[in-house]
Amino acid sequence: MQLEIPLETIAAVKRIAADTHQRVIINPAPAQFLSGDLLSGLFLITPNETEAELLTGIPVTDLESASRAADFFLNKGVENVVITMGKQGAYFKNVSSSFMVPAPVVRAVDTTAAGDTFSGALTVAITEGMDWESALLFAVKAASISVTRMGAQASVPYRSEIL
Repeated sequence: MQLEIPLETIAAVKRIAADTHQRVIINPAPAQFLSGDLLSGLFLITPNETEAELLTGIPVTDLESASRAADFFLNKGVENVVITMGKQGAYFKNVSSSFMVPAPVVRAVDTTAAGDTFSGALTVAITEGMDWESALLFAVKAASISVTRMGAQASVPYRSEIL
């Protein structure tokens, strides 16, 4: 889910998901305050640098600051954190692992839908059982391709392009 739907709806879906043992992923865009109750038990949160700073108060500029921001979410009960960092790539952290997946160098022409493309690709990779590193690589490649094209839907790559 993302934050363009009412927080009450997100909270209700999270409760239903918990009752049915489903995993919840939140892309906190556009960023707004999220209660500890809403964060607790999330399978994954995927803020970008700006959203991570707005939610944690920690400016995210490098690996060290990304790690500190990720710790904020982990301490609130989120199981896994991915902070997207634009052309730097994506940072992953949970209680047992942390790493950075660098983004390929591309000529960006339009960043519209890059975050949505990343989130969709990451969700597909997770549901297909990819390990975290492979899943993030898949999502970073998808988002990197999307920024080389104009528009939103038209910029989302096909699986064959990512592979």
